[in-house]
Amino acid sequence: MKDQGRSTRKRTGGRLRPAHDKKRHQLGREAAETTVGEPRFQYIDARGTDEKVRALSTNVAQVSVDGETVSAEIENVVENPANVNYVRRNIITKGAIIETSEGRARVTSRPGQTGLVNAVAVDE
Repeated sequence: MKDQGRSTRKRTGGRLRPAHDKKRHQLGREAAETTVGEPRFQYIDARGTDEKVRALSTNVAQVSVDGETVSAEIENVVENPANVNYVRRNIITKGAIIETSEGRARVTSRPGQTGLVNAVAVDE
């Protein structure tokens, strides 16, 4: 787990002594890094009574084309501004450009947080 708390050093380099222990809500998790492939999901306990669904891999996207929403097959990742290495690894994140059966689309959802891929068709 990754700590999402404050730094242990001051701007000057001096040490900051913690006023309290880390709380459970300050602990993060490794990124889901959703890939293109056979659908696999992970259910994670979230804060309160919520539950998060993480898409570990998926091959289906809900693509909005001219106001109509259609279910499309994901073929591969064409471009990903989050990380250039995500393209060759076929990792889907929000903002990624994916090639679908309906054409190219930009991902508008966060698959690692919601468990599904929503996208908007882009013109070329």
